[in-house]
Amino acid sequence: MIDFIILEDNLHYLHKYKKIIDKIMMNYDIEYDITVLDKYSKETQEIIPKEKFKIYLLSYESKKKTQQMIENIREVQNDWQSLILILENTESIEELKKTNYFILDILSKQTDFIERLKRDIQICLNHYDQRPNTLKYCYKKVFYSIEFWKIIYIEKEMDTKRCLIKTIDHTYPIQERLSSLEKQLDNRFLKCNRSYLINLEQVESYNLKNNFITFKNKEELDIVSRDKKKEMIHYFRGLRK
Repeated sequence: MIDFIILEDNLHYLHKYKKIIDKIMMNYDIEYDITVLDKYSKETQEIIPKEKFKIYLLSYESKKKTQQMIENIREVQNDWQSLILILENTESIEELKKTNYFILDILSKQTDFIERLKRDIQICLNHYDQRPNTLKYCYKKVFYSIEFWKIIYIEKEMDTKRCLIKTIDHTYPIQERLSSLEKQLDNRFLKCNRSYLINLEQVESYNLKNNFITFKNKEELDIVSRDKKKEMIHYFRGLRK
C-alpha cells in the first residue's frame, strides 16, 4: 500500500499531480491513496499515516516550513524509507540540497517539470517494487496476503506443526516451520529465540535489565534469548545491518 502525500495549496498544480499519479498507477497492481494537505501544521501531521510506504510531493512554502516538515518525516517519525520530492516555484532552495535528509529530487514549477515528475514517481515505484513486502500463503483453502509492516511477531504454536502470525489487527495461522518463514521475510525480522520471529520495526522499547520487549501495541514479552541480546542492542544503537 502506497500513500502519496501532496502538500500543495495551488489547485492548478494539485490537479496536475493527481492526474500524473492516477495515470502511472493504472499500470501497477498496487493499492494507493492520495492524501492532500494545503498547509503543514501539527494538526496535519497527525493525519499522515505512519505505517504505509509514502511518497511525498512537497510544494516549497518557505525555508523554515519546508525544513520543518522534512525534519518531522525523518527525525520525529523516524521515517527514512519514504521518498521525498520537492516542487519549488521561484525561491532558491540550494540549502535543502545540502541536508542529510535524502531528498530524491527538487523540481522547478517554472519549467516543464511534468516529464521529470513522471520519471521521479517511476523511480519511487521501482524502489517500492524491489521491497519484499507481503507474506503470501494458503491455509485450509484460504489464501492470505499479509503485509510485512503489519506483522508484530510470529510465534511457533505449542504442540502443533503450525505458527501464529500476530499482526496489528488480527492473528493468522500458518502451516509452516518458523525456520522456513524466516527465509521468506526481510531483515526487519529477528529470530529472537527458537519460538519467535519479531518485527523490529514494531518494537517500541527493549529493557535490557529485565529483558522485556514492549511492542507498539503495548504488548510485553520476555522472549530474547541470551545469544540474541547483542543483536537487539545493535539494532537500537543503529549498528545492525
